Amino acid sequence: MDQIDFLELHRGAAPARGVTAWLVDALRAAIADGRLGAGARLPATRVLAGDLGLSRGVVVEAYQRLTDEGLLSGRTGAGTVVSGPATTPAPSARPRDEPAMRLPLPPAPGVDLDLSPGVPDLSAFPRAAWLRAERAVLAAATNADLGYGDPRGNPRLRTELAGWLARTRGVHAGPDDLIVVGGVAQALALLSQTVRARGVTEVAVEDPGSRGTRDELTHWGLRPVSVPVDREGLRVDLLAATGLETVLLTPAHQFPTGVVLSPARRRALLAGPGLIIEDDYDAEHRYDRAPVAALQASAPDRVAYAGSVSKSLAPGMRLGWLLAPRDRHAELVAAKHASDLGNPALPQLVFARLLATGDYERHLRTVRRRQVRRRDALLQGLREHVPQARVEGVAAGLHLLITLPGAGDDTELARRLERAGVRAHPLSWHRQLDGPPGLVLGYAAVAPDRLLEAARRMGQVLGARGAR
Repeated sequence: MDQIDFLELHRGAAPARGVTAWLVDALRAAIADGRLGAGARLPATRVLAGDLGLSRGVVVEAYQRLTDEGLLSGRTGAGTVVSGPATTPAPSARPRDEPAMRLPLPPAPGVDLDLSPGVPDLSAFPRAAWLRAERAVLAAATNADLGYGDPRGNPRLRTELAGWLARTRGVHAGPDDLIVVGGVAQALALLSQTVRARGVTEVAVEDPGSRGTRDELTHWGLRPVSVPVDREGLRVDLLAATGLETVLLTPAHQFPTGVVLSPARRRALLAGPGLIIEDDYDAEHRYDRAPVAALQASAPDRVAYAGSVSKSLAPGMRLGWLLAPRDRHAELVAAKHASDLGNPALPQLVFARLLATGDYERHLRTVRRRQVRRRDALLQGLREHVPQARVEGVAAGLHLLITLPGAGDDTELARRLERAGVRAHPLSWHRQLDGPPGLVLGYAAVAPDRLLEAARRMGQVLGARGAR
């Protein structure tokens, strides 16, 4: 590669300000159009800085931003190389995958900033740690490990999970109480089938709350009944007024508002009758507050607890867990066995090893630091370009909620944003009851400089609507 004429970049073409963003954009474009293919080696930061007449810090920062996006990687002895093509994220779709938040959206060729919530940073997947664990697992696996096995899941994974959930979420469970499932989606599918078999036809849900979850319940023959959410979480008094004895909620980090179910509401909820389905959504992603213990810890005979690695590792792993009251355990295991005979063996064993060695915890710490930088960038951009927005859900999770008094129809606003290249969920998608307009903004899969650009475009669109 001729480093003197690298990509025909010229310092004179750079703006007076924003030189780092200019370089990032130029490199990203070259990766996208194939001029820099996978495996291509970039000039050393000192060399490129000298050729372009820039400070080395500018080039280092540009390389780091693209590394954060998963487009570059540093390899010992090989310098900085291209990891893969720069593609526009695929349109969000609500697969059976993870019902919390992903909806079918039509293709939008002009969208280059996808802020759909529920999309994790897949470039952060711990490939090296996973590969080490997989090699160790394959070296030690017996023939029996590769058979059908227990439909509840591999005993080693259930043992490691029981300990990890006890340490991190306060969950009360032994290995024999857990069922390994294909994400929270399958946990909800199994619960829906079994409660339906017991004669339940309606389930109380949060409003606003995940539209994907409502669709999931409806698919399995249950009618979701909306119960309002306010600053203390689910309105337990209004839940009691419905007379329903089955409720599904996200108490530790409510989607989409981000609020935590208050202590008084927790006590009131646990004092009532019936089954509580606890989706421990975004439990691993906390930044500015201490973790809140799972509801299951206070009422293991009342709470069916579900979680997954979809937001911490990758949704494609299809790994999750379900812990239900013991009087429902056998029927759920039977439903799991009838569904798929059990989860794939090797990913279970690899994840068990990541838990046992501490590699999973180390990965979570790394991801949290990265997500804080991204959250802060989006907050900075919103403060500068959308000062009229009221921002919620800042302390945890992978998304923010902004409400926009006077903005009008948020679905139309989302369409306007999409025409400006920014994808976001209108808040109205996730509510059945009346409420203020707003947007749900995912930031996990977008680099900090791109989040600033998204906020700038949002400000332009809102300004064009006369909402300032």
